[in-house]
Amino acid sequence: MDWFYSFAILISSILVLMGLGLPVAFAFFATNIMGLFLFFGGARGVTQMVANFSEAVTTYALAPLPMFLVMGSLFFRSGLGDRVIHALDLAIGNLRGRLSYVTLGSGSIFAALSGSSLANAGMMGTLMAPEMLKRNYKPHMAYGPILGAGSLAVIIPPSTLGVLLGSLAQIDVGALLIAGLLPGLVLVSMFCLLIWVQTTVDPEAAPQYPVPKASGWAKARAVAANILPMGFLIFCVVGTIIMGIATPTESAGLGCMGVIALLLVYRKFRWSVIWQSLDDAMKVTGMTFLIITASTTFSQIFAFSGASNGFISAVTGFDLGPYGALLMMVCVVLVLGMFMDQVSMMLITIPLFMPIANSFGFDPVWFGLILLLAYEIGFTTPPFGMLLYVALGSAPRGTTLRTMAVSAAPYVGLTLLLIVIVVAFPPLALWLPGLMGR
Repeated sequence: MDWFYSFAILISSILVLMGLGLPVAFAFFATNIMGLFLFFGGARGVTQMVANFSEAVTTYALAPLPMFLVMGSLFFRSGLGDRVIHALDLAIGNLRGRLSYVTLGSGSIFAALSGSSLANAGMMGTLMAPEMLKRNYKPHMAYGPILGAGSLAVIIPPSTLGVLLGSLAQIDVGALLIAGLLPGLVLVSMFCLLIWVQTTVDPEAAPQYPVPKASGWAKARAVAANILPMGFLIFCVVGTIIMGIATPTESAGLGCMGVIALLLVYRKFRWSVIWQSLDDAMKVTGMTFLIITASTTFSQIFAFSGASNGFISAVTGFDLGPYGALLMMVCVVLVLGMFMDQVSMMLITIPLFMPIANSFGFDPVWFGLILLLAYEIGFTTPPFGMLLYVALGSAPRGTTLRTMAVSAAPYVGLTLLLIVIVVAFPPLALWLPGLMGR
């Protein structure tokens, strides 16, 4: 049981430091320094940690991350998102719960253009929540679609969290991004069905109201002018990867060029928007790279101390079987998701879970997608689900966290159902990566 003491020291140190409010990167660095002196030869270990820095952040798989961030920031800051919402609103017509469908549809498109759940939920909450509440939508019909649409950016490519997971777990980033497309579309369909059921069971949850009638030609023109060009961007990012035309890094560059081209076409190009987007991407990328450097050293300490091999032997020794071990790992992520952000969970669990997944022969892309879905649930589970607080920020004074959690609960349930479907039917996740010749 010697491995257990190493395991307990390293994991508990990180949890305690983060519980005290220390930023994730610094909590890992502090734990690393302690672990280096305990297990890695002290000063020589610190020298090794410094040497890891350049190697950790010069991984080619990380190159798409800043460009995806720039692309999403350009899209949101330029006002292109407003045009998409207006076109969907016009096209849907006077359907009961129309604003909930508009929120979900717009959020799904934004997920394929931004890769950021927080930005997605923040924009939809700011633009759509006040209008839905003004139209007397019940809270679960107003905030549920916002939370559901926000979480979609975790698996619908280009997912920045997917890029980070692929890099840390040494999974083919392109294959992992593409693997989320079909499950993401299935999840969108399930969310639409949920809205339909909610409005059918309780019509007063989303009251109908008079809307100006639009001709079929006007609807088609709005879709052609404001939504189809977004399809061009999605092709630049997703289609080029599937067709083998571009790597994830090249597709990210194409996506940035596509957004800038649309800004020029719609006469929304401003240098101030460019600089703000670059600033947004620089801040997030800098912190992400700092976290990655800390995580790389932590993984080495974890392996060198014997904690990694000991933990794997203990788990496989329980004779849980592959699906029992998978269930255990998903449950661990779900519990951690109640108290941690996604990056923190990823840094703690990947060094533990990937060797176990490899020992059972799990397909790394399939397993990575299941982890992404589990991390996605953590965005909307109380008490620390980050999307809950983003939505709460756009809510009227007096709105409680409980209201947000209740609104998110059906969407969390459907995401859990999707995990079961992906486990039972792996081709849902692996068919598109297979087309890439993987």
